Amino acid sequence: MKSEDWPAVRSIYQAGIETGHATFETEAPDWIAWNDAHLEAGRIVARQAEQVVGWETITPISSRCVYAGVAEVSVYVAANSRLKGVGRQLLMALVAQSEEAGLWTLQAGIFPENEASLALHRVCGFRQVGRREKISQLAGRWRDVIIMERRSQNF
Repeated sequence: MKSEDWPAVRSIYQAGIETGHATFETEAPDWIAWNDAHLEAGRIVARQAEQVVGWETITPISSRCVYAGVAEVSVYVAANSRLKGVGRQLLMALVAQSEEAGLWTLQAGIFPENEASLALHRVCGFRQVGRREKISQLAGRWRDVIIMERRSQNF
């Protein structure tokens, strides 16, 4: 992912936000805020005919040194490119890059209603480790989050 990909990345992110089943965020941030929040490793875009059709990245879960090898995954695919293997290619590439960067655990918090994302993460080696009930509100409604985790075999 390059900074010039941001308009397409932001558009895909905003479309995901608007589904109401992708994130607690209500609006995609600007490039500076997004860039500052994410690790350099694992910033990947998927392209078809030179157009960005999906992206993913990882965010540190904590600033504490004991969690330096743990990051949270974000994967977004444009609506017209879903169910075509884009998400799987992105997530498996992220797994490889994260391990090269020394990460030992990837986690994801996924709304239970987002069955496609849950299935994608399972196919890519993630397992459900918990459920946070009514963890926060979105649009005035309490939402649960399924916690998925993938542990590296290298550590």
